[in-house]
Amino acid sequence: MSRLPLWLAQHLAAVRVVAVLTVIVGLLYPLAMTGVSQVVGNRADGQPLYRDGKLVGSALIGQSFTDSNGNAIPKYFQSRPSAAGNGYDPTASGASNLGPENDVDTLADPADPKSGKQSLLTQICARSKAVGDLEGVDGSRPFCTSDGVGAVLGVYRADGLTGNVTRVVSLDQGCPATPFMQSYDGVAVECGKPGEDYSAALIVPIRGDAPRDPVVPADAVTASGSGLDPQISPAYADLRAPRIARERHLPLDRVHALIESHTTGRTLGFLGQPGVNVLELNLALDRES
Repeated sequence: MSRLPLWLAQHLAAVRVVAVLTVIVGLLYPLAMTGVSQVVGNRADGQPLYRDGKLVGSALIGQSFTDSNGNAIPKYFQSRPSAAGNGYDPTASGASNLGPENDVDTLADPADPKSGKQSLLTQICARSKAVGDLEGVDGSRPFCTSDGVGAVLGVYRADGLTGNVTRVVSLDQGCPATPFMQSYDGVAVECGKPGEDYSAALIVPIRGDAPRDPVVPADAVTASGSGLDPQISPAYADLRAPRIARERHLPLDRVHALIESHTTGRTLGFLGQPGVNVLELNLALDRES
């Protein structure tokens, strides 16, 4: 009986390995994981949620609760901000990739309001102010102006990095806005002019007198890493509870009880933070109303 050539035997062995691994990794393993997921937590199908027999979303993916004009519906809790596509887009999951030093806006041309670009700091300031205005609480944050943009100065010095201050610009407050500070180091503060180059200025964020621990929680003003987070913090839910109670004509204690019943603790008791599933809570409110 003749033996197969060495090169052919090696190729056949490789084919057998590929076939076995394909069955194990491509078929048996996914089936096993799907089965485990169905038994533990019923998550394999995405945990769809229904109202009156109609699919309204997933318990694993956040969503907006807005009207046809994109305005938040007052009787609903809102998810945290999202940077995934146009918001909560599972096909574009991701963060904004803007870092903590992203604090200078590209000011919009008055003739083209869409030409500007907000910094991460201004996005956070604007969201905090909007939540504060809506809920009737203090929406101020450190390094934010009272009109909801970054409190950032561009400071020019006589010798570049040193020397007397010669000019100061509020970089995130486009003219004709009134600067949040009248003067800095004895020099009057100017409003920012769209299109002007301020790259030679020293960037100086101003903390201001906002409380160290803002009333508006961090998850109300920052997007999650995936952009799909379905939960908000209990603190954020409690902040919005009085408005929800008024809009739905429910006792405030009942709204707080619903929040508590839809709050999950830390994974394994120590991983992550407690969270409130927004869609499940809103569906429970609809049933309650």
